[in-house]
Amino acid sequence: MLDAAQTSETRTDTLLEVNNIEVIYNHVILVLKGVSLAVPKGGITALLGGNGAGKTTTLKAISNLLKSERGEVTKGSILYRGERVQDGSPADLVRKGVIQVMEGRHCFEHLTVEDNLLTGAYTRTDGRAAVARDLEMVYNYFPRLKERRKSQAGYTSGGEQQMVAMGRALMSRPEMILLDEPSMGLAPQLVEQIFEIVKAVNEGEGVTFLLAEQNTNVALRYAHYGYILESGRVVMDGPAKALRENPDVKEFYLGMSDEGRKSFREVRSYRRRKRWLA
Repeated sequence: MLDAAQTSETRTDTLLEVNNIEVIYNHVILVLKGVSLAVPKGGITALLGGNGAGKTTTLKAISNLLKSERGEVTKGSILYRGERVQDGSPADLVRKGVIQVMEGRHCFEHLTVEDNLLTGAYTRTDGRAAVARDLEMVYNYFPRLKERRKSQAGYTSGGEQQMVAMGRALMSRPEMILLDEPSMGLAPQLVEQIFEIVKAVNEGEGVTFLLAEQNTNVALRYAHYGYILESGRVVMDGPAKALRENPDVKEFYLGMSDEGRKSFREVRSYRRRKRWLA
């Protein structure tokens, strides 16, 4: 049993708690069905699962973006640093240090790369010198952006736009970044590069990450802890290393079994065989 000091330390180390939330769209469609997760301070936590599993909805529930899509959290609670945050606005959460990098990158296409980055510092009040230092910090993590800083963002590549979106988030000096599908539409080499930058920012700046990702293989190599969603429910969670070695995860998400790699034909009926859905 934890003593008072240990309990206090545990609560301090947990930045975000999602407790048994349900999300409904249009007052009818139940998308999340009792999702719970915890994100520790200073870690990289992965939210994994296929398309339609509920990953993006979970991130939008946390960042209070559901109302714009006629969605709402109807049950459960979302706590940031122990404070209930689901009844606030997206701007309230940004002020608390939580930034979401949306799926699909969403750059301001008509602005230059550098102007896009500077929009991330719009709410800051610590002066131009501090913003300039952080701009150089972003360029250190994303040297390609420094080369393209005067280019119009709409004419940059998909990988560069993903870097712009992440760099813009860093310019707000966040405590936590919610990163939605960073690998989407990118070549494998660029995916590795993006995740290496996530790791470097996590270690170098102490930024906590909760990332939603379909690419289970790469996500579990960089994350510290993972949650797997299926049809709006968490069906499995654990340390990333344990999930990588779990036979179910290897077979159903990594395309591997103890006998070696399996073809899609062999695993396409996985829903009938998953042990946790039995």
